[in-house]
Amino acid sequence: MAETPNDLIPVTVLTGYLGAGKTTLLNRILTENHGRKYAVVINEFGELGVDNDLVVDTDEEVFEMNNGCICCTVRGDLIRIVSGLMKRRDKFDGIIIETTGLANPAPVAQTFFVDEDVKARTRLDAIVTVVDAKHLPARLADSHEAEDQIAFADVIVLNKIDLVTPEELDAVEARIKSINRHAIIHRTQRASVAIDQVLNRGAFDLGRILEFEPDFLDGDDDHEHNEDIASLSFQVDKPIDPEKFNAWIGALLQEQGPDLLRTKGILAYANEPRRFAFQAVHMIADGDFISDWKAGEAQVSRLVFIGRNLNRPKLRRGFEGCVVD
Repeated sequence: MAETPNDLIPVTVLTGYLGAGKTTLLNRILTENHGRKYAVVINEFGELGVDNDLVVDTDEEVFEMNNGCICCTVRGDLIRIVSGLMKRRDKFDGIIIETTGLANPAPVAQTFFVDEDVKARTRLDAIVTVVDAKHLPARLADSHEAEDQIAFADVIVLNKIDLVTPEELDAVEARIKSINRHAIIHRTQRASVAIDQVLNRGAFDLGRILEFEPDFLDGDDDHEHNEDIASLSFQVDKPIDPEKFNAWIGALLQEQGPDLLRTKGILAYANEPRRFAFQAVHMIADGDFISDWKAGEAQVSRLVFIGRNLNRPKLRRGFEGCVVD
């Protein structure tokens, strides 16, 4: 029997281009004292996953889908995960799906209308798109995914506003509104937005989507990515020397920054009980220590590059050269 509207589990799709700040917003949601529990589905574009490690340790259930875009090859996995969650729906109040930065939200949203089992038990609450204020103009020029993510958004988190001038910020917001005049826009630094402005909004409007995407409910999955964008992942088992790593990654970002859309990793520094989370967008890098390595856990360092013109042997040699002598 189909659920009544009030019984349907709300689903929030969290999207945004590579490095916009999706995981930062997700961590904010998971650590806020709002009294609700969420099941989280994380999708990554690459062979090795690190996003699951970048999500804070919480009591939430986190499901990770690697090596495929959620809007393409792993859509069946999404349906199976959501269907499985419905069997223990008393354990959580909602579902949050964080897509890879190269995802078109349309096929993800379609899932909640074209699959009858999912449709009968869930409701798509909102598509929340995180936008990088500094890099959006470049992304709109070279990536149709960035525009798709804005066009389908119900809520837009215009992030990293501290990296642009007021004039540049106004111009970026005007560009966003030219693509989607309906979405509510929140200007933020480090994705700092009130949680009730992104969750339980009841904001998804199927009628609006059908106006500019008449075939939306057909369920066709014809999304294509830019073929020149690739993901390379590397792993080393020996401890990393932080000075070597900083010297190497700094030089690499300066040399290849324009082609490196996203760099992220979890590093095991020598004589350090905590994981180090490294993240970069083009030449802008950041990093910090996060949770401790667990007892008996293999302290393996992983690094993921997403971008253009990536030289696998050169990147592997560079990363492996950062280990302690």
